[in-house]
Amino acid sequence: MENKKNFYIDGKWVTPKSKEEIKVIDPATEENCAVISLGNKDDVNDAVSAAKKAYSSWAFSSKEERINLLEKLYENYKKRWADIAEAITLEMGAPKDFATKLQAGTGAAHLKSFIRYLKNFEFEKPLGDHAPNQRLIYEPKGVCALITPWNWPMNQVCLKVMPAIASGCTMVLKPSELAPLSSVILAELIDETKFPPGVFNLVNGDGATTGDALTSHPDINMISFTGSTRAGALISQNAAKDFKRVSLELGGKGANIIFKDADPEAIERGALRCFRNSGQSCNAPTRMLVEKSMYKEAVERLKKYTESFEVGDPKKEGEHIGPVISETQYNKIQTLIKKGIDEGAKLIAGGPGKPEGLEKGYFVKPTVFADVNNNMEIARTEIFGPVLSVMPFETEEEAIQIANDTPYGLTNYIQTQDKEKVKRVARKLRSGMVDVNGAGIAVDAPFGGFKHSGIGREAGEHGLEEFLEVKAVGGWNN
Repeated sequence: MENKKNFYIDGKWVTPKSKEEIKVIDPATEENCAVISLGNKDDVNDAVSAAKKAYSSWAFSSKEERINLLEKLYENYKKRWADIAEAITLEMGAPKDFATKLQAGTGAAHLKSFIRYLKNFEFEKPLGDHAPNQRLIYEPKGVCALITPWNWPMNQVCLKVMPAIASGCTMVLKPSELAPLSSVILAELIDETKFPPGVFNLVNGDGATTGDALTSHPDINMISFTGSTRAGALISQNAAKDFKRVSLELGGKGANIIFKDADPEAIERGALRCFRNSGQSCNAPTRMLVEKSMYKEAVERLKKYTESFEVGDPKKEGEHIGPVISETQYNKIQTLIKKGIDEGAKLIAGGPGKPEGLEKGYFVKPTVFADVNNNMEIARTEIFGPVLSVMPFETEEEAIQIANDTPYGLTNYIQTQDKEKVKRVARKLRSGMVDVNGAGIAVDAPFGGFKHSGIGREAGEHGLEEFLEVKAVGGWNN
């Protein structure tokens, strides 16, 4: 892929004012695959100025105009679907089939979903039959800073860019500097679709310089960020100085509660869901809680399943997993695997080092620890790699207590055929989402968490409303 040095500002590709560049590394080969520029304050100022100028007209554009442009964008996205998937494989190591179906696929699904919700959304409506002269008006929040991660690049970009467009906001997107290539393709698609200049702007860069310049900029009205809890706290501090609106989707340490009446595939399905995307998902079920009467059987099944789990070249077809994103992330995972061993957890599969035959690239062995307790670091830290911690429980109440004993609260999982138990446990789990028996969470369901897992919700109608302020008008019909 050719070097990507240009930024998209005010409806055109521009040469960055910053002279700093960074290499984009293919995590499967550890080799440079592209070069991007790192935006400085001047680049951010240009992008924010363009967005602010465009806001004065785009905020009052018709719903029909926005729908028309988003539908054209969806058609253009489908034409470049394979290019987007290829870019994601290259920049963050998602295997070819996974990148095509899920990584690029979820971006398309969110775009299509927001078009549907926009068509049905009422931006003006009465307060209610009891108050006929009271009106509610939903208005765009303004100029938005959209900061996205590397692990699900197009999924997270579309969860922010599409509702921002649909609501009438203008924006500056800063994708992760580790995986910026798919976002450059999206900018090309937006340019091809001919959105008004300044509605969408792309500035590449890192968090320390570009991200800080964006989140502290006085003309930014809203920040939507997905990433680490640590970075989310720093962004909140920046935003608090002038009361910027903030939406944060942060980390997770999901518990997967497997009761003795779980379906026959529950154990293996839970491991797959943990290992998928090389464990680089904030909503992964990384703590498996197993009812004691089937705990020994579960551990044996996990050992067999994990030892046969394939890790391989992301450029080939198949159901395997690829590398993790970077050397830094690889080293962090290795440190935590060793920490688990030192803490006394029982290593039943995987472990330190790279899989056999994959010495080049940031590949990690799918790893399972048994006999973990919730005080161990591997049970409390978001490892963000294919590492599963397994622990037993005796009662429903104990399982709920263990699941909730975490600073996070993004997604928890329940495996049981008892419908009443599902309802009891789901209500008591302190998380924004609960996945039951592998049903999954719908593409338009509100995505977000409790506690340190963030503030606000993405996707569907809730995701659209994140970019809107509500205004009450009395005497509308007087």
